[in-house]
Amino acid sequence: MAETIQTLTAQMEAAVAALDFEEARRLRDIIILMRGGASADEAARSDTTGINRQAPGAMGLGTSQQAMTPPPGWRPPPKPDLMTRGTKRKR
Repeated sequence: MAETIQTLTAQMEAAVAALDFEEARRLRDIIILMRGGASADEAARSDTTGINRQAPGAMGLGTSQQAMTPPPGWRPPPKPDLMTRGTKRKR
């Protein structure tokens, strides 16, 4: 399996040198799947198009947490009116 990953890595680097970035992306995804435990046949048959990867630094400098997106139709709650502070009756 290590030889297969090394072969795929060499093919990926050759694709990058030839400016064939789609093929390099496909080979990169196969390598990631194989390192994750998939067999070479399973990784080659998988279709990874349409998978969105997390953008590094989405939360700020040096982080890799993804930015949260609210569900559709969600609105933040209204902020309290600061002019009504302390207007409760005292007993």
